[in-house]
Amino acid sequence: MGNCLTHSKKSNAEIAPYDFIKSTTAVKLYGSPTAACTAYIRFALLYKTLSVHFFPTTDTPNTRPVLQIGSETVSGTREMLLRFIDAKLPQPPLVMKESDGFGETTPWVVRAVLLQHRSMRWHLERMVRWGDDLVTRGGRRNGDPAMGTPRMEIRKFSKSYSQLLEFMLEHAQMEERVVFPILEMADRGLCRAANEEHARDLPIMNGIKEDIKSIGVLDTGSPDYQDALCNLSTRLKSLMERCKEHFEEEERDVLPLMEAVELSKEQQLRVLEQCFDLMQGTNSHLFNFLIEGLLPWEAMHYLDLILRCKDEEKGASMLCRIIE
Repeated sequence: MGNCLTHSKKSNAEIAPYDFIKSTTAVKLYGSPTAACTAYIRFALLYKTLSVHFFPTTDTPNTRPVLQIGSETVSGTREMLLRFIDAKLPQPPLVMKESDGFGETTPWVVRAVLLQHRSMRWHLERMVRWGDDLVTRGGRRNGDPAMGTPRMEIRKFSKSYSQLLEFMLEHAQMEERVVFPILEMADRGLCRAANEEHARDLPIMNGIKEDIKSIGVLDTGSPDYQDALCNLSTRLKSLMERCKEHFEEEERDVLPLMEAVELSKEQQLRVLEQCFDLMQGTNSHLFNFLIEGLLPWEAMHYLDLILRCKDEEKGASMLCRIIE
């Protein structure tokens, strides 16, 4: 489960948005445990309350779940249930508003790309904060038993960065194989700069991974260890700034042009499904990692996009993975 949904101890660098906003209102949910809609509502409720009672039923996956909050009981589509949840438990909001950045005509694939950008930004900022914290402590423990010894913390840091690296590489490949070719067909050379930036940043990203490996074998607290941490922190900050600039350029100069391509609804669904299918790691063992970097309403909208293009069985499987 993502950082914003758990109660494990964390360093300040790991705390996600809305980490401590929870109601104690008792909620009951009845529905098929294998239904996508049920999994969707179970996930939504994890943002809202510490007291969710789920009662599995033997209904078919197409049967709508039943939700009880206080004395009120409702049943309906996932959109209806989500609005009911927001009305009864307002914080944090889960329903997307017009002011949240997506217009009605924003293509679905652009929404998915933008949400992935937001998740990657959050994770990059988290890694930079964590790196700064490591430099400040210089090999001393951070006081959190869950982090263990400094060497154990470096292993955790390495695992987290490896997850981010895999996420970013899959995202870049998805853009290069699905999104950019569509725009290139409309206007040749339109995505040349974006492709070049992907190639430019790859050695830096892989180099940081090797730096972390090197730190793991140095003597904790030695001058070489401290120097390596400082160098790592500097390179992470450089990568973060490069990525933020790259995302901003894509979001300003490239992605808005997808609307001008005028894909039909059917074509949009095919493109969206291709994007999700290409990002196999991100949408399987890294799915929680992606969701972790999103605000609650962003996470719910990302799940909406998945359910829009996936069949019932595949959609339910992906959502149940988050809950488990």
